Amino acid sequence: MAQNKKIDVAVLGEILIDFTYQGLSKNNQKLFAQNAGGAPANAAVVISKLGGKSAFIGKAGDDMHGHFLKNVLENENVNTEGFVIDDKYFTTLAFVDLNEKGERTFSFARKHSADIMLDKDDINMDIIENTQIFHVGSLSLTDEPSKGATYFAVEKAKENGATISYDPNYRSSLWKNEYEAKETMRSMIEYADVMKISDEETALLTDFAEPEKAGKFLVNKGVKIAVVTLGGDGACVCTKHGVKIVSGFKSNVVDTTGAGDSFWGGFLYKLSQSGKNPDEVTLDEACEFARFGNAVASICVEGFGAIPSMPSMENVIKRMKM
Repeated sequence: MAQNKKIDVAVLGEILIDFTYQGLSKNNQKLFAQNAGGAPANAAVVISKLGGKSAFIGKAGDDMHGHFLKNVLENENVNTEGFVIDDKYFTTLAFVDLNEKGERTFSFARKHSADIMLDKDDINMDIIENTQIFHVGSLSLTDEPSKGATYFAVEKAKENGATISYDPNYRSSLWKNEYEAKETMRSMIEYADVMKISDEETALLTDFAEPEKAGKFLVNKGVKIAVVTLGGDGACVCTKHGVKIVSGFKSNVVDTTGAGDSFWGGFLYKLSQSGKNPDEVTLDEACEFARFGNAVASICVEGFGAIPSMPSMENVIKRMKM
């Protein structure tokens, strides 16, 4: 990976408001708190909080939520030169309900909203040309024009020598059907140098449900480092050199929002700091990156909301000593 790039990790995709469940009012009504969300934005913040240089490319509405989101990223020292505020669309909203175990269900207000209206003309090419790692998810692939903009940006980043990172994030309500989701989400695999999926997404993104087999499938498709997250049990790391399970850390889970994003942000931070291309990373090194990501995620789930719960490097180091 080119070390003369001024950005460690640039991300492209959705940024939105997570209205996260906060309990009940005196009248027994559910209360929801406004939190900045969106998987790529979450990853950008954790990279910045760990000491890396990150940048965000995406779109929000010219409304109270859009300006709030931009301020959040700026306050977290994320480069927002690629953040477009557009007065023609409203900011995407997601309502996140939690059960007693901290597991989530989602309800989206996203039809014709700002994040899916990102056009290739909105793409900040200075960011694309000056990043070591370029990271995308799959929510930007659900609709045009953001779908075309995502492929355009990935191709340009690859032309400029960036490592391509892909973290699909399946939300069934955002797709017409599972077949379309599977075909579209798998289409990005051929571009990916490093990739993360959850153990709930293995069968959708590969031909196998088992994490080890799913990881091998992705490596056989050309992915240099494939990671399957296993919730509190850690992660399954797969490279051309083999497969290993990396144990997780004990944590007091209150909200799993952002767990996978924080894990992968930690992983990408370590990869960016290694100075290595993904195909130069040994299996043991990839496992070290995953252990670091596990520590980051184990802290994130102990607070409500993704971005407010992203840890500092100091806290991650403490957790890794436990």
